[in-house]
Parts: sequence; C-alpha cells; structure tokens
Amino acid sequence: MSIYVGNLSYEVREEDLRQVFAEYGTVKKVQLPTDRETGRLRGFGFVEMESDAQEQSAIDALDGAEWMGRDLKVNKARPRTEKSHQKNYSSGGGSWGNGGRSNRRY
Repeated sequence: MSIYVGNLSYEVREEDLRQVFAEYGTVKKVQLPTDRETGRLRGFGFVEMESDAQEQSAIDALDGAEWMGRDLKVNKARPRTEKSHQKNYSSGGGSWGNGGRSNRRY
C-alpha cells in the first residue's frame, strides 16, 4: 500500500518528501505526478514505505502538519480504479456545442 500526500507545495522535490517520511521508517518509493501539458507538479504525491506500521506512523504524525507553508493532507492511498483515470465523456455533455455545460440536471 502507499500513502497519499496532498496539498504539497509546488516547490517540493522527491528528496524533500523522502527526508520527511524517513523519520518514520524506510522509504521505498516517492512519486510526484506532473501535469502532462505543463510539466508542473500537481500538488500531491505518493510515498511507499517498508511496512504498514511505518506508513501508519507517518500518517498519524503528518496529517494536518504544516510543511513548506502548507497544511498536509496525509492518508492511505486508495487503489486506482479503471474509471478514475479515464476521461469522463457523456453522450449529452462536455463542450460539444453547448458552451461546456452538461445537459444533465442535478
């Protein structure tokens, strides 16, 4: 399992995140996704640690903590589902001639 780290500074680097989480155990992997078009960091990342106990310790200590001028959001990462990484195009919505408004009402 891995840890989701949200509300990150756009200035953060993998090594910065690795150092913070290393206080709670062995960091196996750090990922900082970037925007495909701009290459800019997206403001969140993922950290994988050696054990569930280490991950839980880091979550307990860092969720809500201020770091680099921001309050971190730290929790267990949810598994990625097929639907979560597909474009959501509906037959009656999108920007196909309706000014970006969907025909559906909520």
